[in-house]
Amino acid sequence: MDKKVFRFDSKSFIIFILLFLVEILIAKTRGFIRHTFGDFLVVILLYYLVKSFVNLSPKKIAIGVLCFSFTVEILQYFELVTMLGLQDNKLMRIVIGSTFSFGDLIAYTLGVITVYCIETYKKKSLKI
Repeated sequence: MDKKVFRFDSKSFIIFILLFLVEILIAKTRGFIRHTFGDFLVVILLYYLVKSFVNLSPKKIAIGVLCFSFTVEILQYFELVTMLGLQDNKLMRIVIGSTFSFGDLIAYTLGVITVYCIETYKKKSLKI
């Protein structure tokens, strides 16, 4: 069986777009919603972005998204934005981030676990 790795999944892309719009709204808030729930949702957003174009198992996508998120967070610890000379670029400070937080790693992990459980449950319920 030849399984295509690259394809377009419109349902996943619609979920990505909806989550992206929610993230834009969250970016205008402060406190817990922005700093914790936003980080929780961003990995789910990334999961559905990847799933929109790549035909891999939920586990592989989830692990990839979590590794990517952890890498970005660790690069924040080393002040990547400053190293790239982008500290005055507000958009890049938002996209890449400028401060490391252990709490963000927890939020990313919980977000990936949540989307993985949702996807695994959907897959199992479709087989019934």
